Amino acid sequence: MNKVLRWLALIAMVMAAGWLMDRVEFSHPAAPSRAPAKVSTPAPPATNAAPANPGARVQCLAYHSRILDRKVNFCVLLPPGYNRPPRRRYPVLYYLPGLGGSAEELVNSQAWMLIDDLWQGHQLRPFLIVSADSFNSFYINAYDGRMRYEDFFMRELPGWIGQRYRTLPGRRNRALLGISMGGYGALHLAFKYPQRFGSVSAHSAMLLRRPPVAAVNDPLTRRRLRYLGRIFGMPPNPRFWARNSPFTLAQSRRHLSGLKIEFDCGQQDDYGFQQGALELHRRLLQLGVPHEFHLYPGGHDWSYFAARLPAALQFAAANFAGRASR
Repeated sequence: MNKVLRWLALIAMVMAAGWLMDRVEFSHPAAPSRAPAKVSTPAPPATNAAPANPGARVQCLAYHSRILDRKVNFCVLLPPGYNRPPRRRYPVLYYLPGLGGSAEELVNSQAWMLIDDLWQGHQLRPFLIVSADSFNSFYINAYDGRMRYEDFFMRELPGWIGQRYRTLPGRRNRALLGISMGGYGALHLAFKYPQRFGSVSAHSAMLLRRPPVAAVNDPLTRRRLRYLGRIFGMPPNPRFWARNSPFTLAQSRRHLSGLKIEFDCGQQDDYGFQQGALELHRRLLQLGVPHEFHLYPGGHDWSYFAARLPAALQFAAANFAGRASR
């Protein structure tokens, strides 16, 4: 337990030194430091030989997306013993970074070391963790059609991952975990496509019933609106906003049947997202949708998320269909 606490403190410290989630998400985030030596180049086809490093491995690669018509970076965390046996298949957790984050966020923050320790200590079942560049897309298709990130994420990314890595099919073997903008995206995707995912975990999610209104004397709001405007229209189109909102996509208990849901927010969230989280909790209660909801002490920063990370990983692991197949 003390080792886990040390890792959580390190994760929060490293990420705070690079950028403070939404505080600089709406400006220009500082370039994070490069990952340590565990980041690997593309691996050759698996053989029966035991890997040189029995611990978790990270592969950070890139490929050209047909839908986005651009290069997309992504990182995959492979659990210990991924190549033993070579035909074993695994569930997949998709990690969605916040605004300004990158595919390498878990690597650069040292979070992958914490995850490796949980795997090595048999405190977490083995699964793959995938994270891709988000391009500040909010994980939806943009209002003007230029950025079709939702189409990319649902139609292209899982197939490409499945071709390269040994993944298990079926909704119960796919999970979403997101923070801030990524929390919004995780809830949006899970609620819109509940037949594609077994669980969703969102932390400090950007949950607003209505789009923010520009304030002439509020530079922070104006910067935020510039990012929102690229996706939701400038000013944000209320109907488009509502159509993509998790509040709207939570249609009924039947629609979300079988989807395991958990979300939380800091009681002192810097942007007031705790109010939206509470409203979503009430909405799901009205619909009779089972879910887990918590308000914890804390703000909108990496210290808050780092403290939630082990439980979020355990939530995903507990809701995968079964053991990795051989």
